[in-house]
Amino acid sequence: MAEENNNNQANLPPQHIIIQKVYIKDVSYETPNSPKIFSAQWNPEVKMEMHSKPNKISAEENLFEVVLTITVTTKIKEETAFLVEVHQAGIFVINGYPEQQLEAILGGYCPGELFPFAREAVSDLVTKGGFPQLLLQPVNFDMLYQQHLHEKKAQAQANNTTTQ
Repeated sequence: MAEENNNNQANLPPQHIIIQKVYIKDVSYETPNSPKIFSAQWNPEVKMEMHSKPNKISAEENLFEVVLTITVTTKIKEETAFLVEVHQAGIFVINGYPEQQLEAILGGYCPGELFPFAREAVSDLVTKGGFPQLLLQPVNFDMLYQQHLHEKKAQAQANNTTTQ
């Protein structure tokens, strides 16, 4: 078996990304105002928050866990209809990329690969909770990562001007 894995590794290009596993790390669903919320006029305000966190599991194997956290809070007027939070995780083997490109892969590409799984989990939980289906719109994680870099750079520049 180990010999077969080594042969498979030898056939890979020098730069490659392999998704080893996709799984739900944590999930939470609440309907704090049920059952009375079901009789309210359904005109919800939906707020979504999202972030991802990479974690290096093994330096020798270039193994990373990336966790995409999506929190959706849906309110009708001031009352919370439901709150759902999904921590969708994946284990990725990433080889042959320079550090800057690796950060972009972990911050943009990997969360983008996890998003459809998280989106499905959110939709399933909301529907099973008795509410109309909730379809999260597609997200451009590469653009979000670039925005994050620009904000980080601007903050660093602002910190440098205040310390001088």
